[in-house]
Amino acid sequence: MKLPFEKVKRKIVVKQDCEPTKHGFIPEKRAINYHLQYSIVNLDKPAGPTSHQISSWVRDILNMKTGHSGTLDPNVTGVLPIGIGRATKILSFLLKAGKEYVGVMRLHRDATEKQITRVMNNFIGEIKQKPPVRSNVKRVERKRHVYYLDILEIDGRNVLFKTGVEAGTYIRKLCDDIGRKLNTGAHMVELRRTKAGPFHEKTSVKLQDLKDAFHYFEQGDEKQIRKIVLPVERGADHLPKIWVSDPTTSSICHGARLAAPGIVRLESEINKGNWVAVMSLKNELVGVGNAVMDWEEMKEKNKGIAVEMERVILPKDIYKKMW
Repeated sequence: MKLPFEKVKRKIVVKQDCEPTKHGFIPEKRAINYHLQYSIVNLDKPAGPTSHQISSWVRDILNMKTGHSGTLDPNVTGVLPIGIGRATKILSFLLKAGKEYVGVMRLHRDATEKQITRVMNNFIGEIKQKPPVRSNVKRVERKRHVYYLDILEIDGRNVLFKTGVEAGTYIRKLCDDIGRKLNTGAHMVELRRTKAGPFHEKTSVKLQDLKDAFHYFEQGDEKQIRKIVLPVERGADHLPKIWVSDPTTSSICHGARLAAPGIVRLESEINKGNWVAVMSLKNELVGVGNAVMDWEEMKEKNKGIAVEMERVILPKDIYKKMW
């Protein structure tokens, strides 16, 4: 099953021919010290420590500012992207991305497979959910989307399931609500996050892997740290993209909005109100903004603001003033 952003098929549309200047760096070829300041670790969180503790341990290993995307309860394991340095600015957009979990729900009384399947299918789509008592948000009823909810196995009262959900959906509460609808009662026994936006458990790493890689880096071998500490651009893989000229990159880094004439190429299917990743011609993540034109308008128009920038990732000194 796929999260919504994984289903969208986009094509790259060229608006104008434009060559990059000498400014900037291809993300994979940044000098290692610069790379580390703009990077993300796709960490596999173990059971026990809090997400904040994990982030602090990464900070202590690398001796750099860190932040995490999407809190996991101490006993929950799985994908926990950690932003490093300026990459912490991208985390709020990862928080909005869909998540996937695999978990075990235990029923308090017996139910048939047919009953369980019928009730769980009713929770696919838009649901109303009130956050659990032990949560950091206001306990008011909210609407959330469950994109898919598949039963993988039923063993007695234990139900192994996989679900893809909108950010902010509480799986523990989802299990409780399913139990109520079944008239059996239920609670979550185990949970593992397998996807957080574009980050997948298959490419996640252990904390010890990071520590070992950094040790070798300090000894002069940067090969492993480059494999584990990913460019900040990976944190925007789930967002539609717009590529801009180098002078436009410079103006955005100095505080300007993205005007339509600065667009060189863009992905199709961008609608007004979408979050978009603004990229340089060297595929650097310049920043993230909110589209105020759809992609067809952006392609055709040569005046007007196309994107209101929300976060700028690149520093001002990479692309000097070009106006």
